Amino acid sequence: MKQTERHAVEALAAEIVAREGGWVDDPDDPGGATNHGVTLATLTRLGMDLDGDGHVTRADLRALSPAHARDIFMAHYFRRPGIYRLPKELHATVFDMYVNAGANAVRLLQRLLNEMGHAIAVDGVIGPQTIEAARLAAARAPRHLADAYGIARRNYYYRLGDMRPPLRKFARRRDGGKGGWIRRAEEFISPKYHLSDAEHRRRVSAWD
Repeated sequence: MKQTERHAVEALAAEIVAREGGWVDDPDDPGGATNHGVTLATLTRLGMDLDGDGHVTRADLRALSPAHARDIFMAHYFRRPGIYRLPKELHATVFDMYVNAGANAVRLLQRLLNEMGHAIAVDGVIGPQTIEAARLAAARAPRHLADAYGIARRNYYYRLGDMRPPLRKFARRRDGGKGGWIRRAEEFISPKYHLSDAEHRRRVSAWD
């Protein structure tokens, strides 16, 4: 990776760490406890025994620094799944979604590309077909593709709320406004495609 490209990815990863915040242990979060967006399952998979006691535990997760989290995201959520092989217009939004939802971030892109007329497998793997389909879609309308992905992501979160009531609090605040998931998705959508507060409330009205 070129130095300028590495700096760009570092900046994206640092933004994700800041967006995720510090220690969070919500019993309704299917990912379990996180620190700077990193789960215990990820630390265990990577064998990151930070306190040197021979085991990867919640203590190691609590000891995780923002710099550690940034490096994990760069190596295992950007490089390893191949997000760097996608058009640059997609890097920030797919990277952020991959940290949040793993391979579902890629499946979301693949479904979107199918809707755009590209017949590719929806398998959560960034292979030659996905790369070529994304390249063609980006060549036609780069900003449109990024917006379309962000909108698909927002809809993904709403559907999770439809199907799993305990997760609704992540998409809708107690006062009925947009929850963290929706606001996060809209960070990657042009303002003209953001939902108004009234539109959001109508979307979640069936949850009452």
